[in-house]
Amino acid sequence: MFFTYLRRELRRRRRAALVVASGLALGIALVIVVTSVSSGTGKAQDKVLESLYGLGTDMTVTKAAEPPSDSGSDRPRRPRFEFDAQDEGSDEEQSSDRVMVQGFQTLASSTVDEVGELSGVADAVGGLSLQVVKVSGQFRRGQVQQDGRSGQGGPDGGPGGGGSSPQGRVQGGGAEFDVNSYTVYGTDVTESALGPLTSSEITTGRTFEATETDAEVAVVDSAYAEEKELEAGDTVTVKGTEYKVIGIATATSGDAAANLYIPLKQAQTLADAEDEVTTVYVKATDSQRIDDVKSAIRKNVPGTTVTTSADLADTVSGSLSTASSLATGVGRWLSVTVLVAAFLVAGLLTSSAVSRRVREFGTLKALGWSSGRVTRQVAGEAVVTGLVGGVLGIALGLAGAYAVTSASPTLQAQLGGGTGGPGGGGPGGPGRQAARTLDVALSAPVDLTTLALAVGLALAGGLVAGAFGGLRASRLRPADALRRVE
Repeated sequence: MFFTYLRRELRRRRRAALVVASGLALGIALVIVVTSVSSGTGKAQDKVLESLYGLGTDMTVTKAAEPPSDSGSDRPRRPRFEFDAQDEGSDEEQSSDRVMVQGFQTLASSTVDEVGELSGVADAVGGLSLQVVKVSGQFRRGQVQQDGRSGQGGPDGGPGGGGSSPQGRVQGGGAEFDVNSYTVYGTDVTESALGPLTSSEITTGRTFEATETDAEVAVVDSAYAEEKELEAGDTVTVKGTEYKVIGIATATSGDAAANLYIPLKQAQTLADAEDEVTTVYVKATDSQRIDDVKSAIRKNVPGTTVTTSADLADTVSGSLSTASSLATGVGRWLSVTVLVAAFLVAGLLTSSAVSRRVREFGTLKALGWSSGRVTRQVAGEAVVTGLVGGVLGIALGLAGAYAVTSASPTLQAQLGGGTGGPGGGGPGGPGRQAARTLDVALSAPVDLTTLALAVGLALAGGLVAGAFGGLRASRLRPADALRRVE
């Protein structure tokens, strides 16, 4: 009887039911789209952060920047390049390169063990970021031409003389030198799950093996390999040492952390930085303990700067940050406002429909229906209407999310140099000294949680509407209802 009456009433009042369902559908669809876009901006931001210091890293530890002294004696020395004089007539090409630690700030390798032993730390690994500057070119000798010129010089052309002396003039000659600067990152090959290389995918060749702790091998970033026309199996020379290219890595998001990756021991040897690292990458046992681990590192490892994902997120600006703020702030408030309005409208329309069915409900009560049964009937109709609105809202929301994903609007993420300093593990990551801009494609993924939220909102909307109408219907008295003429 309940479902038969329900079906007949909804069919008879399908226009009113469709209006109520459409209002709820718009509110639910807006919630789905805003939630999906918010999730998409969050994932886009995660990709940007992963490109800074690698996938799986919860925080980085670098040496705290020292305040500059007034004397300036603590300033890093500029690299010096010296070229030997060649034999006469020789125009051979000369080259000289200098390997410098990024930021000139290093930590002892023992810091990695200190951090790894702290409570809440699942793993810790060190890395050394280097900057290589190579100057190469050749000198061209000029030709000396002799010509005579009169003057007032003394004997032999000296001052006070009246004779003339031959004058030499050099024509031609000069020098042509190219300056090539690139970054090299020393990675711990025994710990492949942490560090900047985890944000890249090996597309050609292979990655490091755990036994290659001091091997002369290198993994090259794909962009740098294309620029220098390098392939797996080729060799690259750094400070006189040849490294065999075993793999080409392509950054999965943003740009790569370095142009070349080599074993940590090799990097320390090149930079004369034995037992030193620039960055310690830390993975916590639980994401809920990141703040506790950060505090523990600051307390137990003095003189260091700890940077978490949350700290890095604060440095991301541009359209990505704007979209994230709109989705989490204005978008959610807008969706809540529209949803509340839809609930209220549904409740008022249901209540209005009850007022037009006074004689109907009065007759049902006269036939023996209780107030509770009448209320349940009205509430049931409202819940079904809400579910219909939920189905329509999910369809509209999925269509909106699909449209956003298909369009894939490009957002820009501007990354500052950060407080970690050049080569540090803070914002900017290894080898990043200046602000830069990354392009990130926005998507709007819809997960099961979002769909469950939509169903819950549909049921809530139906219950709100049913509460309005049911309360109105329960207060009707049969005698008053039957006396009313419509």
